[in-house]
Amino acid sequence: MQELAQDLVRELFDYKDGALHWKQSLNRRIRIGSRAGSLNKQDGRVQVRINGSMYKAHRLVFLWHHGYLPEYIDHIDGNPANNRIENLRECSLSQNQWNRKVCKNNTSGYKGVWFSKQTNKWQVEVHSEGRKYYGGLFADAESANKAAIELRKSLHKDFAKHK
Repeated sequence: MQELAQDLVRELFDYKDGALHWKQSLNRRIRIGSRAGSLNKQDGRVQVRINGSMYKAHRLVFLWHHGYLPEYIDHIDGNPANNRIENLRECSLSQNQWNRKVCKNNTSGYKGVWFSKQTNKWQVEVHSEGRKYYGGLFADAESANKAAIELRKSLHKDFAKHK
């Protein structure tokens, strides 16, 4: 996959309300003014094919606006199809992971909260920068969740996601 430059992206696309629109027709199936890209059903991201190479639309939008491509880009609201520039921010891999939703196999329904059979209590653990932070033991999941939220806020700052 070739590295794109801002001038090429701006030459190929217009940006409007989080979507890229073709300014040029690279083949007979592309209509000038039409929305660029298609939804990848596996990850929910919009992808765009340019000269045989596939690119994630959020990366093209970021490049279109900022002129460079960071290693990682975070969707602030967690919606991978929302490519409004206001919803995109540069981040580290850790910060991108902090902004994830609750995993599907989570049994408590709360991020960072799990039931310890050994203590018969709800335990709080939050991960940050490769370390595990212990948040305490609680009689009920709701109290544990409140503690987990506070711990995430202190560790993850603006990237803390609670649901």
